[in-house]
Amino acid sequence: MYVKPKKELGQHFLKDLGIAQRIAELLNGHGAYTQVLEIGPGTGVLTQFLLTNPSYETYVIEIDRESVDYLKVHFPALDGRILGADFLNIRPDLLPNKVPGNTGSFAVIGNFPYNISSQILFKVLEMRDRVPEVVGMFQREVAQRIASGPGNKEYGILSVFMQAWYDVKYEFTVDPEVFNPPPKVHSGVLSCRRNDKTELGCDERKFMQVVKHGFGQRRKTLRNALKPLNPPEDALASPFMDKRAEQLSVAEFVELTKIMMSAE
Repeated sequence: MYVKPKKELGQHFLKDLGIAQRIAELLNGHGAYTQVLEIGPGTGVLTQFLLTNPSYETYVIEIDRESVDYLKVHFPALDGRILGADFLNIRPDLLPNKVPGNTGSFAVIGNFPYNISSQILFKVLEMRDRVPEVVGMFQREVAQRIASGPGNKEYGILSVFMQAWYDVKYEFTVDPEVFNPPPKVHSGVLSCRRNDKTELGCDERKFMQVVKHGFGQRRKTLRNALKPLNPPEDALASPFMDKRAEQLSVAEFVELTKIMMSAE
């Protein structure tokens, strides 16, 4: 049985078993989960290494019907653990559920389709209290952006949101030649491990607004970029307002959000 990579699904099947094993081994059990969810397993190149680890149960979620059929034939160990669905649209309660002795948490891993990789992380952020660890392959520039710190042009909205809740590390770069078909870009592998924050210390919705507006016009100072949010006088007097969004750390965005809410 042959599965043809589908351009409309952004499929680039990893061929290099050494890289697949290296990605699987980045899962270190952070958060004491006993279940792992692989997104977009394709033909199971990464899946085979996940299945050899006895410390967790491997589930997969795959939107491609042809890949689902392939996995059922070639990986009988996945019986009952293949979700034929779109991760971006599936209800969280349909994902790996609580079992005796488990906290209900699960790790997320995958060679993520580049066209939806950022959306996958936004979905993970919605479930962050259930997802203590994420390991994923992205387009290199996207991976670098997510792992980037304040003070450079790569740092952006997803950098702040992910780093607010996860410790993010850029692990290694992957060449195009190890995929079928080869993408036109290099890939980068990230590991993200949930930090100890249970809350930001400010209103989360307002925090997201401030970050999004700040980076929406990233060449402007925050004084100008945040005008649509009608900053109160206390905020306008803050030295943060004379900086650009890319210059603020996560903690500083939290402080700015508190100031922005001072008049509410």
